[in-house]
Amino acid sequence: MAYQAMNYEKLLGTEGFSNQLLTNHFTLYNGYVANTNKLMEELAELDKQGKAGTPLYAEMKRRFGWEFDGMRLHELYFGNMVKGGAAPDTKARLFAKIAEDFGSVENCAKQFKAVGAMRGIGWTILYYDVAGKQLINTWINEHDAGHLAGAAPILIMDVFEHAFMIDYGLKRADYIEAFFKAIDWPAVAKRFDAAAK
Repeated sequence: MAYQAMNYEKLLGTEGFSNQLLTNHFTLYNGYVANTNKLMEELAELDKQGKAGTPLYAEMKRRFGWEFDGMRLHELYFGNMVKGGAAPDTKARLFAKIAEDFGSVENCAKQFKAVGAMRGIGWTILYYDVAGKQLINTWINEHDAGHLAGAAPILIMDVFEHAFMIDYGLKRADYIEAFFKAIDWPAVAKRFDAAAK
């Protein structure tokens, strides 16, 4: 079954994000969807031909994680944003858990922003470790490496250059502040509720 690219045009006009930046970012995301589907087709064909043990098959399998995670992380990123932002319901279970694990919502946000401001390209992710029952702010370098096994991504921020350089140049901290103003906190809280059943 082929994956379908989601339409995130509702984010156009989001304060702090030019339409050019968002449109370019959507195009990049669509490429991840297309490449995921192409790799699935090509891997299935190689498997049908009995070539699953070949170096070509192995390299394509390795590439699959990059494309799939690039697709899925962008969906989570765009999915936790909304034009104008959406205020948090501080009575939601997520905010009680943030206060428990970080001391306060402000401490969690400060740490998340600090992780996002680190040198390098990648992703900042607030994970919920299902087994350990705790929230953890994490840095991911590449799409397909460094994820916390068994943990659910709750809040995702893209910190590859394509996410901010058109609008902010090297001022990543300004991008991070704009991102925080566009967070859809009810969507983030729903992710937590689904993970922390």
